[in-house]
Amino acid sequence: METPDYLHNELGQPIGLPLPDWKPPNRPPREGMPGRWCRLEPLDCEVHAADLYSANSEDPTGATWTYLPYGPFDDLSGYTAWAEQVSRCDDPLFFAAIDAASGRAVGVASFLRIEPAHGTIEIGHLHFSPRLQRTRAATEAMYLMMERAFTLGYRRYEWKCDALNAPSRAAALRLGFSFEGIFRQAVIYKGRSRDTAWYSVIDREWPALRSAFQRWLDLENFDQQGRQRVSLSALTAAVPGRG
Repeated sequence: METPDYLHNELGQPIGLPLPDWKPPNRPPREGMPGRWCRLEPLDCEVHAADLYSANSEDPTGATWTYLPYGPFDDLSGYTAWAEQVSRCDDPLFFAAIDAASGRAVGVASFLRIEPAHGTIEIGHLHFSPRLQRTRAATEAMYLMMERAFTLGYRRYEWKCDALNAPSRAAALRLGFSFEGIFRQAVIYKGRSRDTAWYSVIDREWPALRSAFQRWLDLENFDQQGRQRVSLSALTAAVPGRG
């Protein structure tokens, strides 16, 4: 029998469960996150901008920027100026994804809408160059950020995207997020309207999801040609309690 997510007060009204031991977590530190296939470093335009611009240039059509409120950038100076500006922010807090094999920055991600009082945090501003997309490093980068958030004590980890962005919506489900609905006409960006799709992972789901990520990332899950034996989608879909 499942434990209910609410109680009733003395008036018979349903109310949320009490959190008598709740303590707001610390804000995520501006510190790196090591991994096997990649590592995450706080974004530093002097260190990372040139490598990132080079990696992004492998997308000549600019398709990877369609659903972001900025980009593509015409030249390195423009990208560097953007990187310099966002690297100073605490929210969003940007990280560069460094490919372990090459040692070069190949993508960025950030924590944003960080609300310690409520224990909520969002992953966003994801821009993975073609060098990072569909790699073990890309999945590990997402695992490392989720691991940090829940280790710090956050209760809710959010993913939001343009409802028309099918690849982002598929990625959210693959990574174990639960779909929560569409906020209609939520945002205007690049002069157009956006409906926003909302997804989340909550803290009670994380232990099982963490095990799913670790199983998928394990060397034994890949054959000699680097092909996965068990998909992450299959592993995360089996996590109980997801909406």
